Amino acid sequence: MTAYDFTIELFCRVDDVLKEQTKHVLAQLYPSEVVTLGLLQALRGEGNCAFYRWVEKELATLFPRLPERTRLFRLFVQFENLCQQFLAQPTLFGVADSFGIELVHPWRERRTQREVARKGLSNHRWIVGAKLAVVTDDCGQIVGFQVKGANVHDTAFHTLIETWKETMIVLADQGFKAQDPAPKKKAQGKKKKAKQTQGDEAEEVLPTGPLAPTNPVNLKICPKGQWNERMIVETVFSLFTSVLHLKKLTHRLLAPLQARLAYTCAAFNLCTAWNGEVKLQLASFAL
Repeated sequence: MTAYDFTIELFCRVDDVLKEQTKHVLAQLYPSEVVTLGLLQALRGEGNCAFYRWVEKELATLFPRLPERTRLFRLFVQFENLCQQFLAQPTLFGVADSFGIELVHPWRERRTQREVARKGLSNHRWIVGAKLAVVTDDCGQIVGFQVKGANVHDTAFHTLIETWKETMIVLADQGFKAQDPAPKKKAQGKKKKAKQTQGDEAEEVLPTGPLAPTNPVNLKICPKGQWNERMIVETVFSLFTSVLHLKKLTHRLLAPLQARLAYTCAAFNLCTAWNGEVKLQLASFAL
């Protein structure tokens, strides 16, 4: 299937889901067209300038009213919330894990205060970027996601897991386990008065600081070698890296990065369930 034919079929599937979305009277593109272009960029896995040149060259007849480049990518951020309609429904069991994304070179860290990139660990090595946490169903389809700086711990994504505390049990590794609160220690104080006997000593409880956050009720921490069904999320991350080229991006601000990841998750769900049956294969959709 050529890129031209694939774009037409992709637009038809997107428009069936977003058929209730109306076009603004001054807009040049329908919401379905904007979402389709966002999905195409996620599948190509390239930067903004390269993707815009490709659309002008290959799909000019399909999008004759294509807006200017910067305006188009602002529209991607504006219609990012429509990607929520392409996320999968929760199942009885799900899997959660985090994925590190490199955004800038370490020498360019904190050039501006607005950038989302932070220094953190990913796959046992240092990166300057962001961390994407995804929750998948038992088939590998993405149910939800959240993005934060790479310097946060995996427990910062507990709020994402708590979203389905009534409907889904989420399996995760030891990185999502909240630290057990430190036991209270007791210390012996000084004698209150000189008249007290030698054995009469006051006891004082040392401050232990704020307690560590607790695990969500629907989170199940899986030790290494157990519940290997959660390895399905590693297949998802492998497709993110090899086909969607998500390991290295060039976004600096949170809003464009979150929009890019939203379109990526939506494109992943659409393509893996293209024929009605979920198959974790994306090689045939690489443009």
